[in-house]
Amino acid sequence: MTTNCYMRCARAQKQQLTRADTLLFVTVAALLLVSGGYAHAESNDAQDTGVAEQEHKLAELDMEDLLSMTITTASKKSQKLSDTPAAAFVISQDDLRRSGVTSIPEALRMVPGIQVARLDANKWAITARGFNGRIANKLLVLVDGRTVYTPGFSGVIWEALDTVLEDVDRIEVIRGTGGTLWGENAVNGVINIITKRTQDTQGTLITAGVGTEERGFGTLRYGGTIGDDLSYRVWGKYYDRDESFAETGAHDDWRLGRGGFRADWEMNARDSMMVQGSYYKGDAGQQFNIPTLTPPSFSETVNNDTALSGGDVLVRWERRLSEDSDFAFQMYYDRTDLQGFDVTGDRTWNDVD
Repeated sequence: MTTNCYMRCARAQKQQLTRADTLLFVTVAALLLVSGGYAHAESNDAQDTGVAEQEHKLAELDMEDLLSMTITTASKKSQKLSDTPAAAFVISQDDLRRSGVTSIPEALRMVPGIQVARLDANKWAITARGFNGRIANKLLVLVDGRTVYTPGFSGVIWEALDTVLEDVDRIEVIRGTGGTLWGENAVNGVINIITKRTQDTQGTLITAGVGTEERGFGTLRYGGTIGDDLSYRVWGKYYDRDESFAETGAHDDWRLGRGGFRADWEMNARDSMMVQGSYYKGDAGQQFNIPTLTPPSFSETVNNDTALSGGDVLVRWERRLSEDSDFAFQMYYDRTDLQGFDVTGDRTWNDVD
């Protein structure tokens, strides 16, 4: 009995010692991790102090600040995100910069509930709530309040829709019917691309790059002021993108040049005016299989280039009537010329709102 008691006591002491050693090891490891993380955090803070002081990171906002973000697309007026009676999503300039996207269709992949399908190197099919396709016509797209669509099928030629992504302030996406407010094209939702005011884009911006797929691209933008009340920017961009891969060959390369301007004029304490315009020209490759009576394939592959060109001018005058009411008058001119195998037409339209 003495031997058994001694063995049980020794086993108990060994278990206590093992638990104590384990607890001591875990404590020391935790202290090392905390101290190491603290030192690493101090090192990162020392390196990124300048950036942290200039940027207000979205992750640091509390829930109240997030819900206080303002959007204008849901009701055609500025309101808090928490007060918006719709499923709204906002892509900020920080989101665009961190994602590294080079086109607006690629940016829309970040939006939940939006279906973005790339048909080839230069064509997209984008919609919400299903019924997606090349000529989907139930999703309204706006650029600074100007309707962007092709009258031939009331849809969007996405390869012709572009701007300087660094000048985009935010992209507001409203999923759900908005036809009662925006018209028949907004059956499944609204996408509103809102660019920055010219006061926020002063100075010179130059971007350029080359690659195997992005064979060449570049942007030049300059912003300045005239007097104390008028600011402006002028810009131009160009890109040349390679075709996709296919065993039988693909003919979907893509080239487009675009230039534009914007001016903001604070006329007085109550009135302000904005004028902007752009012009683009380029071509996008297409490939079609046409049925024939020639064996054995009974089809013929045809390579064709769609010529894209067009321009627009938008004028908006706003008057602040009081602290909680205002008035706006807007008119724009838009021209689109598409000369291709499947889509052909030269259309011009005007709009007053």
